[in-house]
Amino acid sequence: MRRTLLNARILTMDTTCREIERGWIALEDDQIVALGEGEPEPVADEVRQDMGGDLLMPGMVNTHAHLPMTLFRGLGEDVDDRLFRYILPLERALVTAEVVEVGARLAVAESIRGGVTTVADMYYFEDRIGAILDAAGMRGVVGQTLADFAAPDHDSMDEGFARLDALADLYAGHPRITASAAPHAPYSTGLEVMSRVAQWAADHPGLPVQMHLAETHAELDWAANTHGCTTVEVTDRAGLLGPALVAAHVMYPTEGDIALLAERGVGVAHNARSNGKAGRGIAPVTALRAAGVPVGLASDGPMSGNTLDLFAQMGPASMFQKIAGGSRKPLPCIDVLRMATIEAARVLGMDDRIGSLEPGKQADIVRVSLDDPRLHPIYDLASALVFAALPSDVRGTMVAGRWLMEDREISTLDTGKALADALQVAEGFKAHIIEIDKTKT
Repeated sequence: MRRTLLNARILTMDTTCREIERGWIALEDDQIVALGEGEPEPVADEVRQDMGGDLLMPGMVNTHAHLPMTLFRGLGEDVDDRLFRYILPLERALVTAEVVEVGARLAVAESIRGGVTTVADMYYFEDRIGAILDAAGMRGVVGQTLADFAAPDHDSMDEGFARLDALADLYAGHPRITASAAPHAPYSTGLEVMSRVAQWAADHPGLPVQMHLAETHAELDWAANTHGCTTVEVTDRAGLLGPALVAAHVMYPTEGDIALLAERGVGVAHNARSNGKAGRGIAPVTALRAAGVPVGLASDGPMSGNTLDLFAQMGPASMFQKIAGGSRKPLPCIDVLRMATIEAARVLGMDDRIGSLEPGKQADIVRVSLDDPRLHPIYDLASALVFAALPSDVRGTMVAGRWLMEDREISTLDTGKALADALQVAEGFKAHIIEIDKTKT
């Protein structure tokens, strides 16, 4: 049966970023089969849905997140050492598989309401996170974290790799959920573990690897003092630089690093908001993209960036590049939208399936209302979306041809229960924080 979405403004994000003032999109099962201007000729057994002039655009792709860390949102906001003072102790003491599920449900509800249809996650108990993404109908990359610090879901690196293998088996062939290795960072894994991950990736072609890279000055110092090179070069020595790698942050690459990332086909997840909040500076996004490195927008964890929607990332991503360039010209709005859709899909190796509205691609579609006065007049649609639109403008979110949300109501998840469960867990966190503060005074 064909379903046709009518009377819509359409932003395709195809190679020409074609805009259609009033058009239609035809769907069959989970795919887009046709689209065009005006109104299509009726076909047999067709169901039509009037979009009321709302915008239809590709579902947004969040290339780097730590979904269960919704439970840490706003905690220790102005404390420089909050990772070691609060987060790691809380994770070691209180993060269980059940707590991860609670945080992930809240994150999924937030993502769907913000028009995010695909998310790349790295955390613990990723089998549970994958199950929640699947039940809610989202598309996701679930990355098993590997690191040399105490982890809530494994006590040794061998056990971590065993969990990774089980995750890959669990989601093998799944149409929407993809398993991923997620070594935390070069300094927290080391050359030996990164080499082992590289071998795992070679043994699992088509599965991505996620890792924080060139994120902090401490990481650069570690690479220089331990290996006499840059952290990007260490990763290359391990055999881990390649098209499968999604490198998060990449704040401090050298010119040589950028050339190497481009040569190896690495994708970068750009977390403008969390980078700014951490006082880390401005990532060289303009230089990376000019060198041919695909860069996708990302939220980072809610502990770091506070929100999981990409509207909150768009304005800062563009403005930071303009500040760095001393001009309005760097990173124009249409490029920011590319980084939220088709370029983000390329970072995850999914641009053949998602990221644009084209026949043959998956029907991952966001319906955005343009009714709010804050958006008008619209001289430039891309500008309106990047600098004025909010998650609350999203009226509907579709993944693989299925509406997960219509008229702001999510049908695949009990949002009330998700919030209530999260608030209950937060009470336990608060009690533990009080004990931590007592020992630190």
